[in-house]
Formats: sequence, structure tokens, C-alpha cells
Amino acid sequence: MADDGFDQRLQAATEAARAESDVEAALGRLTDLALADLGDDRAIDRPGALKPGERDYRVSGVFVITPDRKYNMLIASRGFPPEQRRLAIPITWNHPGRVVETQAPLLLENTDDHPAFRQFLKTSRMGSSIYVPMVEDGAMFGQIVVAAQVRWTYRPADLTAMRRIADEGERLWHAFTGSAWLRDDYPAPDLWDASVERVDG
Repeated sequence: MADDGFDQRLQAATEAARAESDVEAALGRLTDLALADLGDDRAIDRPGALKPGERDYRVSGVFVITPDRKYNMLIASRGFPPEQRRLAIPITWNHPGRVVETQAPLLLENTDDHPAFRQFLKTSRMGSSIYVPMVEDGAMFGQIVVAAQVRWTYRPADLTAMRRIADEGERLWHAFTGSAWLRDDYPAPDLWDASVERVDG
């Protein structure tokens, strides 16, 4: 979980991001921070935190709304399988779709408590997750996410920290003219359409 040094680490990540060459690399500095700083490392000790065959790992990324508003598409990913570099989830699907609809942050401390939670990560189903929308000029352009297989990894304090990370993501998106970058990137040749590809679970 973010601690008293979070302010300094967020500032350092933001400064490093501003020196990057494009918006995806810049946002990657923030998803790196989300992986490193957020989450309760002691959650794994709770009974039921992992089921047989599961392991302690985390992922982070930004789902941007594609120009045709067809998908939430992954960029700046950390921990996802390489073939899911451009994971594209139909924009109305599951919890990313709910965030688009409500434009409100979402914390799932234990995804087992949410029967509608759907697996999109090819390697496994995640047990705890956070989604925070990002907005430019009053319109949502994406959401930053972090997820762990260990249940109860993320708590309200992590959501508070993730909101601050998202604020910096909004500034970076604007500074790097993210909308123009996205128009050039989409549709990526390696787009992984979750509506046609199959995952286990």
C-alpha cells in the first residue's frame, strides 16, 4: 500500500514520464508505480486469498476508449501476456464497461463477491482490482487499472492513491496529445479482441 513516501515516488514517476517520447511510454511510468506501490502485501496470508493453482502476481495498465467507441483497449500494460498487448474489451462489457457507463472509480476488494466479474486476462482470473476513469475536457478517454490474483490486495486507501495516479495520467494524456496518438495506433495489427478470443474461466 502507498505509504508516507508515496508523494515523492509519484512526483518522480511523473517527472520521468514527462521525459518519455510518447504517451504510452509516459503512462507506463504510472502503471509501473501502481504495481510497485499499491496493494497490501499481507493479503496473501488471509485464508482464501489464493485458490489451488493460483499465485501471487499483479498487472496494471490503461484501458483507453477507442476512437470508434467500440472497445476499451489496453495500453501501457504491465504484467499482461505479450499477445494481449492490445487487449480490446467491448466497451459495454463487465467492470471496465461499468466504469465507462458511470464514469466513477471502482474497487473490487474480492472479485469472488462479484459474480459478474469476468476473466479477460489470458493467464488467469484476478482476485482484487481497481479501476479509475480519466477525463480530458470533460470527456472520459480511458481508465487506469491495477489487479492482483490475491484477494483483498486492494483497499480504500489504494483507491485514494490510484485517484492521484489517474490525475497525473490525465495531465500526461493532454501534454502528449494522447487522442492524436491513439488515432494513429488504432486499430493496432495485434489487437486482441476479447469478444472473439477465448480465455479460460
